[in-house]
Amino acid sequence: MKKLNVGVLAATGMVGQKYIHLLRDHPWFEVTLVTASPRSAGQTYGQAVQGRWHMPADIPKNVRDLMVYTMEDLDKVKACDFVFSALSGALAKQYEESYANAGIRIVSNASYHRHTEDVPMMIPEINHEHASLIDVQQKNRGWEGFIAVKPNCSLQSYMTPLYALHEAFGVKEVIITTLQAVSGAGYPGCSAFDLIDNTLPHIGGEEEKTEKEPLKIFGILKDGKVEPAQIKISAHCNRVPVIDGHSACVSVRFEKRPTREQILEAWQDFRSYPQEHSLPFAPKQPIIYRDESDRPQPRLDRDADKGMAVTVGRLRECNVFDWRFTALSHNTVRGAAGGAILEAEVLYKKGYFK
Repeated sequence: MKKLNVGVLAATGMVGQKYIHLLRDHPWFEVTLVTASPRSAGQTYGQAVQGRWHMPADIPKNVRDLMVYTMEDLDKVKACDFVFSALSGALAKQYEESYANAGIRIVSNASYHRHTEDVPMMIPEINHEHASLIDVQQKNRGWEGFIAVKPNCSLQSYMTPLYALHEAFGVKEVIITTLQAVSGAGYPGCSAFDLIDNTLPHIGGEEEKTEKEPLKIFGILKDGKVEPAQIKISAHCNRVPVIDGHSACVSVRFEKRPTREQILEAWQDFRSYPQEHSLPFAPKQPIIYRDESDRPQPRLDRDADKGMAVTVGRLRECNVFDWRFTALSHNTVRGAAGGAILEAEVLYKKGYFK
């Protein structure tokens, strides 16, 4: 098949680099455009990231010699079948709507449109049906393009295990404590001086995102709108001295209290649209349970199944709620670029890139 031409907006940053790295052998998508700030424009991509390429393999040959353009080079962006946006929130506010109005289809990592009513925010295993909000969005705004977004990176360490249980037993209340890797802050991110022999008990905006975004993702699509789930969530978010891999300690109260065997069976049997359609970036086993008392661990478990699986462990009864567990995912793969690539695969399969 002929691959789709894909652009990466803000391609020189950490998330942009992760897109370039992960898309190198993608069977459906090929990177043909990269944008960055004016200081990088006019250089090749290899020149623009020289000395600050942070991926574990060399720059793909088909991208290394691409010319870097700015966000103002609209005709170049419009030549793509769709684009991945790694823009900051402020730049997403400035460009994404005008791009969609110009006919450009955008899959975004930015937080700016996550709670826009007609913009789908998807974890493909959970709410792939929310893709139909794109039809509402285009009708409401008269756009030929669209904006679809992925949620905050830390959510993806625990949302799929929670969803599998919510579908079966009804989640009522959740307390979540996240232990978030330094790569979640971008590069250069937190100072090593601040994090060596230390943890940071505050990450700006993270607790608010953790408490709000799941309600839209778990929400029901009705009459072209998402009715948020009625779940109470309390979150504590911490930055810890780990390079990659966000962990979460989760305590849950259910509408109908399950047994341990029922929980493990729900996780083991869970499959959804990405697995049913064998999408390239879909993990074969979305939720992996580890019986060992000291798992999951970032160094041992973050790369499970292309870095796209969620690893769960330490399931045990909770003294306050019903059950508690620990979960982990790779924050820059599943939680960022890889999760957005899987979302784009869903949109491709559903016909939104035709």
